[in-house]
Amino acid sequence: MKTQFLRSLAGLAGSTAIALAGVTAPAFAQWTGGDDLPTNPLSCDASTPAPAPVAYNGGQPADATAKAGMNLRVVDVPKLVGIGYFNATSAGVAEAAGDMDDMSATTDGPAQANIDDQITLIDNYITSGVDGILFAANDPVAIAPLLRKALGAGIHVVGYDSDAEPDAREWFINPAEFNGVAKTLMDELAQQVGEDGSFAIVTSTFTTPNQARWIAEMEAYQSKCHPDMEWLESVEAQEDNILSFNQAMTLINKYGDDLDGIVGMTSVATPAAAEAVTQAELCGEVAVMGLATPNAIRPYIKSGCMEDAVLWSPVDMGYAALHVLRAAVGGTLKPGDTTVEAGRLGTLQIVNGSEVLLGDPVVFNAGNVENYDF
Repeated sequence: MKTQFLRSLAGLAGSTAIALAGVTAPAFAQWTGGDDLPTNPLSCDASTPAPAPVAYNGGQPADATAKAGMNLRVVDVPKLVGIGYFNATSAGVAEAAGDMDDMSATTDGPAQANIDDQITLIDNYITSGVDGILFAANDPVAIAPLLRKALGAGIHVVGYDSDAEPDAREWFINPAEFNGVAKTLMDELAQQVGEDGSFAIVTSTFTTPNQARWIAEMEAYQSKCHPDMEWLESVEAQEDNILSFNQAMTLINKYGDDLDGIVGMTSVATPAAAEAVTQAELCGEVAVMGLATPNAIRPYIKSGCMEDAVLWSPVDMGYAALHVLRAAVGGTLKPGDTTVEAGRLGTLQIVNGSEVLLGDPVVFNAGNVENYDF
C-alpha cells in the first residue's frame, strides 16, 4: 500500500519541492536549542532528579515598584493569533484578568509567526505606554533588545511558551522542563516505532526558542537512551497548517518505506502530519506523534491514526503568566524566590533562576482525550 501511494505522489513532490526550496535541515551538531546552552538529557529510567539551584538571571524594570497598587494595562503578544493553541493561552490571560479588579489585558499578535511583525507590535505598545507585556517569542535573540527597551521604560515583562534572552524579561512561564518534554516524546516514539525505527521532525523554524531547545534535548536523549533509532531529517513549516501538511507529504514521498514515524513539534504540525498520513492511507505504517492540543488530534486518535500526543494546558500557561506579572508588580514575587502563588493553580516552582514551571507534560490518548476541551 505504501509503495503504491508513493508512486502517486510523484507529481505532487515536484510542485511541493519548489514551494519548500531553501527549507533544509541543519546538521544535528548545529542544534544548540537557540541559546547555546548545553543539553541535559534525563536518565533513561523513570527517575527525575531535581534541578540544581540557579541564581536569578532575569531582568528588572526601571522603578520596579512604581506601579504597585495601580490599575494596570497589559498587552499579551503571542507568536501569532488565530490558531487554537494561542486562542487557549489568550483565554487563560483573560481568565486571570477576571480574577483581578486592577488589571486589564488585551491579546494582540501577528497574523503569522513573524518576528518582524511581532517586534513592530510590541514597539507600538511600548510607545503607547502599557504597564505590562506578556509575550511568546518568535526569535529569542531578535526580540531581546526591544524587551530590554520595555524594561528600561518601567514596563513589566513576562514571557511564556517561547522565551527570550533571560535578562530581557523578568520571568518566563516554562510549560515543562525542556529535557522532560524531550524524554516524553522520545520514549513515546520509541514505543511506537521500535528501538530501530526511523523518524523525521516537522517543526516551526530552526530558531524558534522552545522547539529548538526541545529538539536539542531530544537529540541528546535519543543518543543516550535510544541509540539505534535513526533520525532522518528535520524540516521547517512555520506555524502554518498547509505548509506543515506539505512537509509531511514530502517526507513520506522522500523516504518511503524507510520512514516509520513523524514527530510534530508544534500544535499545528502534529495534526497536519496526521492528516497527511491519513490521506496517504498509511495509518498503522507511519506513526504520528508530537505536541498538539487534544481538540486538534482527537479525530486522529479516534480513527486509530495516532496513538497519542503530548502537551500541557495552554489555558493554564496564559493564566499563570498574568498572575506572575501581577505578583512581580506587587512585590510578592522577587528575585531569589523559589515559588510563586498563581491563583487557582496554587504554588508553582521556580527553576533555572527565573523560570516558573507550569508542570509535567500530559500524554493525550484514547483513554483521556475526551476529558479535555482546548
